[in-house]
Amino acid sequence: MFKAKATFSSISVDDLPKAKTFYTKTLGLDVEKEDTGLRLKLPGGGVLYLYAKDDHKPATYTTFNFVVEDVDEAVDALAEQGVEFEHYDGDYKTDNKGIMRGGSNMGPDIAWFKDPAGNILSVLEHE
Repeated sequence: MFKAKATFSSISVDDLPKAKTFYTKTLGLDVEKEDTGLRLKLPGGGVLYLYAKDDHKPATYTTFNFVVEDVDEAVDALAEQGVEFEHYDGDYKTDNKGIMRGGSNMGPDIAWFKDPAGNILSVLEHE
């Protein structure tokens, strides 16, 4: 039987110093360890590893979700720091702030934004 000793998530970026600034200064994460990339300490005890990749291509899906108590407050706080939120139509229609309001079995209230490397992240309100 497979039994993992530990787990962590990783995503590539095209500019490690720029990513470090964004993830630590804008998102408030602590750098736990630096070696060939960045090891960021996450709320709840997880780890996100960022590594530089010369031919980096941003993910076209949400790579990372930040659970928050109030999505409107999170969007406002990040927007004040220059974060721009994605706006979508169709099934995932967002409002003028970039928030898709869940309700009616659509899931949590969620807002998507990109890191400096173009990877899609989100803040979502979840109990």
